[in-house]
Amino acid sequence: MNTRFSYRMGVRAAAVAAAVMLLGVTACSASDSGGGDGAAAPEGDLKIGLVTKTDSNPFFVKMRESAQDAADKQGAELIALAGSFDGDNEGQVAAIENLVSQGVQGIMITPNSSSGILAAIKQARDQGVLVVALDTATDPEDAVDATFATDNLAAGVAQGSWVKASLGDKKPQLVMLDGTPGGTVDTFRHDGFLKGMELTEDSPEVLGMENTNGDQTKAQTAMENLLQRAPEANALYTINEPAAAGGYAAIKAAGKEDQVLIGSIDGSCTGVENVKKGVIGATVMQFPTKMAEQGVEAIASYAKDGTKPKAGFNDTGSVLITDKPVDGLDSKDSAWGADNCWG
Repeated sequence: MNTRFSYRMGVRAAAVAAAVMLLGVTACSASDSGGGDGAAAPEGDLKIGLVTKTDSNPFFVKMRESAQDAADKQGAELIALAGSFDGDNEGQVAAIENLVSQGVQGIMITPNSSSGILAAIKQARDQGVLVVALDTATDPEDAVDATFATDNLAAGVAQGSWVKASLGDKKPQLVMLDGTPGGTVDTFRHDGFLKGMELTEDSPEVLGMENTNGDQTKAQTAMENLLQRAPEANALYTINEPAAAGGYAAIKAAGKEDQVLIGSIDGSCTGVENVKKGVIGATVMQFPTKMAEQGVEAIASYAKDGTKPKAGFNDTGSVLITDKPVDGLDSKDSAWGADNCWG
């Protein structure tokens, strides 16, 4: 997705103002996600910025909490900002500018646009700020100093392979609840799932696709629409677990719980519980805590002695979680998932 950087001054000022307001809210509540004593995060010489896609998605909430814990251990101040919605590239540009102006030594970012954010990242790096990507790689990958993320293509393949194997001899009648058009993570997961299913977008088995922005409410509406067009659907791809929950609500309302097999990706404790309940057949667990910890450690090392992290993509791993394992596909059950969710 190509996003222009030549914004009108009024729009840029509004975005910066919004980021400043969000900073104030986040800074005031930083102690809520810190250690156990509720003390405010220490404000030493080391300042670390975090820019997530949104501040409401449970995945990014967990990432922010984990980053705060890691920053506390380093004696660092964490300044956490976010886009206003999934796909808000301009808000993230403003957030990076805001963080640089506050003198951070490093910035961790989950890019809404893998290419649209590049100019802002370059400006930060040109001023000596270490920038690492979490969860989502930039395009090109070397636009940042390092990336700590899930191999989302592999995660999609795992989800699709499980759905295909679990259908057995049944012909797939697939519908798909996608994320945000053009998003790097969204594309990798979508393509990986189809690869695991041994299908393409043009396969007759693919009955419909809807975008949800990973939002549960939007996903429920989208699934209702898909079921109207394809009442015979027996398999559902979901971009994440909120989308899976919304899709399931529509499926349940239509009385098709036993007809549609749901696969997903995230691995939250809530998602694992839904695997245990049978709401989701399988989910692929990611590790946002590991992403955040490795990002903070990289910035702390850089601030201490100038050591940069290993450049390129650093895979933080993923694990298929299901209580209905299939031959030839490694997985863990929901009990293991409950003990390790988003660790």
